[in-house]
Amino acid sequence: MSEEVKNPIEAPVAEAQATTTKSKAKKGKRIVQSGQVHIQATFNNTIISVSDNKGEILTSSSAGANGFRGSKKGTAYAAQIAAEKALDIAKKDHGLSSVDVFVKGIGLGRDSAIRAVSSLGIKINSITDITPIAHGGVRPKGERKP
Repeated sequence: MSEEVKNPIEAPVAEAQATTTKSKAKKGKRIVQSGQVHIQATFNNTIISVSDNKGEILTSSSAGANGFRGSKKGTAYAAQIAAEKALDIAKKDHGLSSVDVFVKGIGLGRDSAIRAVSSLGIKINSITDITPIAHGGVRPKGERKP
């Protein structure tokens, strides 16, 4: 005789779990020839994100994720290490060969992160600064001053 399930409630749950695990198939890694590198450089940290041209993130790294702590996260060396790690993964796993660089912020890691991109043999098509600039803001509430 076959094994019988003693509790009839457990049988449909077990079958449902078996079917959901079978239907999920692992996606292969995407091959992306050209993409975008977003560098956010603050005084406290530098965050590097590598994406395709649609903006979907391939890899990312930061100075804090690479073991730098405290005031060392804001240094140019930490930004260089973070950029090298993120772009090395993007180059090996996704075949990235040319990028557009977008830099945001006024931290110390701006230039060194861009230099790290070019040192890995990845072609830089353009460098764009997208740092927001304050322009006086909106009119404050209250009466106008004479």
